[in-house]
Amino acid sequence: MAQLLRLSLFQVSVGMATVMLLGTLNRVMIVELSVPAVIVAVMIALPVLIAPFRALLGFRSDTHRSAIGWKRIPYLWFGSLWQMGGLAVMPFALLVLAGQQVVGPGWAGEVLAALAFLMTGLGLHMTQTAGLALATDRADDATRPRVVALLYVMFLLGMGVSALIIGWFLRDFAPLTLVRVVQGAAVAGIVLNLIALWKQEQVRPMSRAERAAPRPRFRDAWADLVGGGQAGRLLAVVFLGTMAFNMQDVLLEPYGGEIMGLSVSATTTLTAIWAAGALAGFGLAGRMLTRGSCAFRVAALGLLVGIAAFCTVIFAAPMTSGIMYFIGAGMIGFGGGLFAVATLTAAMKMPANGTAGHGLALGAWGAAQATAAGLSIALGGGLRDWIDGLAMSGRLGEALATSATGYSFVYHVEIGLLFVTLAVLGPLVRLAPNHRRTPKPGSARIGLADFPT
Repeated sequence: MAQLLRLSLFQVSVGMATVMLLGTLNRVMIVELSVPAVIVAVMIALPVLIAPFRALLGFRSDTHRSAIGWKRIPYLWFGSLWQMGGLAVMPFALLVLAGQQVVGPGWAGEVLAALAFLMTGLGLHMTQTAGLALATDRADDATRPRVVALLYVMFLLGMGVSALIIGWFLRDFAPLTLVRVVQGAAVAGIVLNLIALWKQEQVRPMSRAERAAPRPRFRDAWADLVGGGQAGRLLAVVFLGTMAFNMQDVLLEPYGGEIMGLSVSATTTLTAIWAAGALAGFGLAGRMLTRGSCAFRVAALGLLVGIAAFCTVIFAAPMTSGIMYFIGAGMIGFGGGLFAVATLTAAMKMPANGTAGHGLALGAWGAAQATAAGLSIALGGGLRDWIDGLAMSGRLGEALATSATGYSFVYHVEIGLLFVTLAVLGPLVRLAPNHRRTPKPGSARIGLADFPT
């Protein structure tokens, strides 16, 4: 247990990097540094779009051959280096992007910022994939669900605690303070990961013949999965639902700063509130599914909660209510948690033939979710800028000539996508077995403990 608790520190560093990428930096770039939201959205979407390759990274760490027999540690170490390097150069790239540049071409800011975000995203996904695989190797069949649950809770705690700490350091924003905070997060991340990986994998020397043996391929397994029946519709539900919940990722904190008039410190706490709502959603979904509820109906409940959440955020501006704004953020996390766990449960039961198994099904689920998250973030920023330009120029009428119109349009689009997702989900609910049947003794139960980060 002591070694597993130490290993779980890599989840804290990943949660801290996630807060920097998806929370603090997007608000700082849009509000304090006056970078256009569409550029910010593209920058933040870059590391998210790397996530579909997590299945490949995990597969490569499964089949990695080295003279000393290590499989996970090399990927965990180099992922830590990429993550630290990206965060180390990121604040300077952002300052150049914001126009604080003396020499060099005008496009240097965009290129440097894109490279910094790509490096951080690659390191984040490589570290987390290898770390989770290493924790799974260390556990046995009886303890593995609890180990995975511990790691995921540590990820959420890392997000929540680091959001509060970063928000406290940035309560009085200044460019030099931004450099110190981001580079401090880079140093903290590499230190935590070094402590986490130390002596976690045993040395098992491999022969030259073992290292030269051919590796398995994905092609046949993927064909079996695609021919499994409901896989296509389920992946469409995951894609659309993730799009609906994630378009606000790049806008929620700037909305609080620009429309609600909150400080950097106050809006950074949104990540902690969202994480608390997500954890509550994971717990409730796991409890409902353990008691035999239909996974598709739980997913539909999460979509309905999301609709109410975005309505709450929209009405927070005309009512000038910060409480409604924070409640809406927590409800977004809660609805997204219900939806994610329920669709993951369905993916684990996805019909497949031959060589297709749970690993490939979960990889397809993760690829659909991550790709949708990246696209939705970029689309959300672009739509906000486009509609804001139309509104402030007066082409949408005098009543809509406010800075809140662009944000409100994106939130309404998300509500529409949630309704579309409900429509696509409908046939799966209709074809599902009785949603309140009692689980058989000894049957596999899927809940929070089985949720991959």
